[in-house]
Amino acid sequence: MTHPSEPVGAPGPELEELRNLLEDSGYYRVLRRLLPRTEYALPASLPADARLYTALYVDTETTGFDARSEQIIELGMLAFDYDADGTVYGVRELFSGLEDPGRPLPQEVMDITGITDEDVKGQRFDDALVREALSGADLVIAHNAAFDRPFLERRYPDFERKPWACSIRDVGWRELGFGSSGLEFLAFRRGFYYDAHRAIFDCRAGVELLAEPLPDGERPMRMLRLSALKRSVRLWAEGAAIAKKDLLKARGYRFNGASKVWWVDLPEEGHQAELDWLASNIYGRSIALPYLEVGALERYSARVPEALPANAARR
Repeated sequence: MTHPSEPVGAPGPELEELRNLLEDSGYYRVLRRLLPRTEYALPASLPADARLYTALYVDTETTGFDARSEQIIELGMLAFDYDADGTVYGVRELFSGLEDPGRPLPQEVMDITGITDEDVKGQRFDDALVREALSGADLVIAHNAAFDRPFLERRYPDFERKPWACSIRDVGWRELGFGSSGLEFLAFRRGFYYDAHRAIFDCRAGVELLAEPLPDGERPMRMLRLSALKRSVRLWAEGAAIAKKDLLKARGYRFNGASKVWWVDLPEEGHQAELDWLASNIYGRSIALPYLEVGALERYSARVPEALPANAARR
């Protein structure tokens, strides 16, 4: 799919020579424009006994932040094949469309995305195409999946039955030394730019970040896959004294006003160590605390509550 703002074809050798000249001077850093790609690694390089998986990278633009009351106005879906080592192969743009929310767009949304009321008027997503794209995916990925997944599950319940991963949290860019995990910032740090805040462009940028190896040779897609395969725990520090709030906040806990309780997500293997820390620093004794086990089928979904659920197990 070609958009009017995109140049046609790759830059010629004279532009590459000029880019190299500027960067070699030490005074400039030149960003390349991200162009659509159909492949990264060649399928011929795939080992004979290796298995290919298919990921569906998705991005939404919406009328607001609350998935319970706001709506998707733009959806982009891009599929790519990858192996267990995180090597990305073929890339396919499967869907890019607009949908009329049935009410005027907030000015802030129009300012950020460039999408207008006239653009979405009378538009509707092709439900059959969306479901077809989803059916072939082994994994769904979004940059901040905790935002996109609730919107998509409300619009298309089929998304509930797919495992999800997040190209922010499941890569851990900040832990890798990046000052921000924002998509535009990461693109800049990785040497490219793109037209942000339009769904299919954000999808392309997300796949580019996952596909290109880091300076140490590590593949972000491999890191994301391994993280997505792990199970995690959502743990509630029930009954913690208000005087302990600063300790909990510094530890990464978040407060849920509905239940008036602090909660945190942590790797399954870190569950007991966290209980030990809470016993020593918060409660002064061991206490059975409520938790839920979470896998990729539930992770980042609104179906995993922040408020303390009645059916939580205790340990």
